[in-house]
Amino acid sequence: MDIRNIAIIAHVDHGKTTLVDAMLKQTHTFRDNQAEMTQTTILDSGDLEREKGITILAKNTAVQYKDTKINIIDTPGHADFGGEVERVLNMADGALLVVDAAEGPLPQTKFVLQKAIENGLRLIVVINKIEKKLADPEKTLTQVEDVFLHVATHEKHLKFDIIYAVGRTGKAWSHRPTQAEIEAPGTLEPLFEKILDVVPSARGDDEAPFQLVISTLERNAYLGKLCIGRVTRGSVRVGEQVALITPEKSFGSYRIEKLFVSKGLEKVPVDRVISGDIVAVAGIKELSIGMTLTAPSTQEALPTISVTEPTLKITIGPNTSPYAGREGKFVTSRQLRERLLQEKETNLGLRIDEQIDGVGFVVSGRGELHLAVLIETMRREGYEMEVSKPQVILKDVGGVKSEPFDEVTIDIPDEFVGVITGEFGRRRAVVTEMTPNGRGETRIVLEISERNLLGARTSMLTETRGTLQMSSSFIGYRPLVAEFDRKRSGALVASETGMSASFGLENAQERGLLFIGSGEVTYQGMVVGMNARDTDMWVNVNKVKPSSNVRSANKDMMVKLTPPTRYSLEQSLDFLNDDELLEVVPSALRLRKRWLTPEAESRAKKGLKA
Repeated sequence: MDIRNIAIIAHVDHGKTTLVDAMLKQTHTFRDNQAEMTQTTILDSGDLEREKGITILAKNTAVQYKDTKINIIDTPGHADFGGEVERVLNMADGALLVVDAAEGPLPQTKFVLQKAIENGLRLIVVINKIEKKLADPEKTLTQVEDVFLHVATHEKHLKFDIIYAVGRTGKAWSHRPTQAEIEAPGTLEPLFEKILDVVPSARGDDEAPFQLVISTLERNAYLGKLCIGRVTRGSVRVGEQVALITPEKSFGSYRIEKLFVSKGLEKVPVDRVISGDIVAVAGIKELSIGMTLTAPSTQEALPTISVTEPTLKITIGPNTSPYAGREGKFVTSRQLRERLLQEKETNLGLRIDEQIDGVGFVVSGRGELHLAVLIETMRREGYEMEVSKPQVILKDVGGVKSEPFDEVTIDIPDEFVGVITGEFGRRRAVVTEMTPNGRGETRIVLEISERNLLGARTSMLTETRGTLQMSSSFIGYRPLVAEFDRKRSGALVASETGMSASFGLENAQERGLLFIGSGEVTYQGMVVGMNARDTDMWVNVNKVKPSSNVRSANKDMMVKLTPPTRYSLEQSLDFLNDDELLEVVPSALRLRKRWLTPEAESRAKKGLKA
């Protein structure tokens, strides 16, 4: 049996997961009566992936086309999950670079293309969504060629094949189709044929000494850790011994307990795997990503997997609010530590360091979304924690204090161009491109330090009435620039612990914007709103109006409150000041002061021990 290994790479929302859906269905991977035949984004199986509409974890699947098995690696499209892309590309020989025919290449397109070229993959550019009203395949192809010119390091990198596709309906062409062809029935056969023609066979010498580098880990309730990787040479059977090594060290010999290969969405047990296939191995506990499994007689380690360093950090510690431990299943520092170290094993983009006090943990990641997904996942698992304001990681580069910079691409209706350029000018961004598309929208490309980028998406979505489309990609460290004036309005802080009441909230809402409604638990030091002024104000939101008779009590029931503003996890992190924390529990997110009383805050700010 022949084997092809391909990765699907793209910017977020350019349709790669939908394209994989069509590939699975058209190769009859599922029976006609299986539920998957009517589902979309089949591989995005996690709750957060479905809710956010993005791929977070790289996933493996496989289809059979004619007499060839095609292993497909679906990768995340958001820049924050670039570590997932970097660690799995070594399993592929080719890649489908999917580009939206209306949006064209965006920052993550450049990042994933550069990584594919560095890994020596044969590339097929899939210009997708050509049926869209604003699609311009010809212009998109020109833009793709410009991106190749920008990232190529050799003339051979400029040679790539092209497929035009409508992933949503599962149709592809090796030529630019007419409108009649787009509307007529079709299949993905041209794409499958192009894969067989362009991507080299993964098969090697099955008789050579076995060798596999671990690209990803999975946890199985019955089998424990599963390591997944590509067999670069040789073959192995269940029951055989393999050595676990790195370039620096040998960790011993282990027996293969079970082997699995992909078939559609399932992992199918097999007795033997051959060179070129992607396999899951059970029976080895001490492994980690980047290690090599090899025949004990020929212990040659493959290069370890490296990923781009994190650029943003937060502190995560056990919950210390008055309501700590009331609903979470996991509330101690030890339980947090175990969970974070478990995450570190599989999430290569993360760094976990214990604080000097031994209570909290510094968690570093690739961006706000990367860290927010970890926090939200843990919250849903039953963890309680408190989280600090995100901070950019600074580095010394050649004796110069430096900070991470991003390239940001924004598509915005023309009426908001002034708003965007004004706000990013205030944030000390440098505009490198501004191109009207002639259809009422303008694309703005700019470069900005990550310190000055923090919180921009939240504020800009409000200013542009939700019309902003913004994406970013890390472009490297540069000398430190001045930080823009990030002055935020003060907070409305609860002065009492108890239950919020309409009377107290009515008085508080005259001072600013409320984050809570009536009948919600509060505690002293909890941030319940934003002050209209730039100073914090302590307010009693639990106060009930004294009632001397039924009439006055009924009058109090007629209080009209403005609906509270509810922040998402990402918005809550953006809101935080240095003296504030985010309390995260399974049922709620609560903003709070680091010091819960005015006296404790005053002592802390004077440098005294609270």
